[in-house]
Amino acid sequence: MSMALVFALVAAQPAISADAAAFPPSAPLFGLSLSRTVDGRPLVLATLHGRPLLVNFWARWCQPCRKEIPGLAAVQARYRSSGLEVVGIAVEDAENREALRDFAEAYDMSYISLIGGLQPGIDLMRALGNDKGGLPFTLAIDRRGSIRSSKLGAMTDADIEAAVRLIW
Repeated sequence: MSMALVFALVAAQPAISADAAAFPPSAPLFGLSLSRTVDGRPLVLATLHGRPLLVNFWARWCQPCRKEIPGLAAVQARYRSSGLEVVGIAVEDAENREALRDFAEAYDMSYISLIGGLQPGIDLMRALGNDKGGLPFTLAIDRRGSIRSSKLGAMTDADIEAAVRLIW
């Protein structure tokens, strides 16, 4: 599938879907250990279970991803003291670690930034409900570890706030 077609499909997606029965289990996410982009150390995602999470799949080359990053950073700053964790998962390979680190710094990504790998990242998104494999893709996960909403395509600030309200 061409990237233009993926972006066209993403642009046609509805705002936020929040039908809890429609979501797959989050177990594939919490069963992972992924490397951090900044320091290369692994993070076992199970350690985040029990916290409200916004999990955002992104890539440096994805323009809609770039557009939503400031909103994700702002919501992390606003709700960090209440326990919210924003987790970015780069759908890029680890050999791009330095470029990913530089990108995260340039975009002031003040939240956890991990490397999911290209194909493993796409496979993980699909296991979590993104059957198109498009970017960006964001999940809102509550303290019980249940996916409460998902969005394929760039989130507006209003979308981000709505997702946060669903996981409190």
